[in-house]
Amino acid sequence: MSDFRVFAPAPVQGSIFLPAAESHHLVTVNRARTGDTVVAFDGRGTEWTCELTDARKAGATLRVTATHTRAALPCAITLAQALPKGGVMDDIVRHATELGAARIVPLETERTQVHLDGGRSDKKIEKWRTAALEAAKQCGNPFLPEICPVQSLAAFLTSDVVQSAQLKLVASLHPGARSLRACTSMFRSEHGCAPKEAIWLVGPEGDFSPTEIQAAQAAGFIPVTLGPLVLRCDTAATAALAVLSYETLSG
Repeated sequence: MSDFRVFAPAPVQGSIFLPAAESHHLVTVNRARTGDTVVAFDGRGTEWTCELTDARKAGATLRVTATHTRAALPCAITLAQALPKGGVMDDIVRHATELGAARIVPLETERTQVHLDGGRSDKKIEKWRTAALEAAKQCGNPFLPEICPVQSLAAFLTSDVVQSAQLKLVASLHPGARSLRACTSMFRSEHGCAPKEAIWLVGPEGDFSPTEIQAAQAAGFIPVTLGPLVLRCDTAATAALAVLSYETLSG
């Protein structure tokens, strides 16, 4: 794999013309030079192997030598994450991208300590999209996750995303939570295959309130334990995605 990856528009007559930000990152930050091999991707599974033919910092040009289409992971996983404090959400977005999450939904809940108004919310979403793009370049993921607007848990539970998901899981510290293996085994037993669309719902510091857990269960979410230890919300999100991805890879 090439050391150089860029997010790029579709080729025009066999060439890709990079915008200023991507050109600067490729040429100035990563120090790519004319003749170097660069892999460009569109965030939707298409990659182009290219040769850097014009190394201008404000507008580099790539010549396409091969086109590749990558298959998506067998299960499209949505991470619905209650907003944590500080910059923790940036790390969650990076980890979710590295683990192949298809969608990230930031949530405000009863115990969320971060509340974003319209302007701050828009800036945060752009920051998270940048974090996802950086992670995709670093790990070689040709798919960028959709990052949804910040919304309340109540609104999310009635959304089309929730209605269409085949397997809905909520990370829970409450009594009676099942193991993930038991949930996926039950799904396979009932449907004869692994789920194609799933949601992980992960709470804030202090977990979801009992009322929120009840609302999630009423919407079809199964409380799932991530083990006997109390995890930070970023650790819980990463662990949940990693284990579910593993459990659904076999189809």
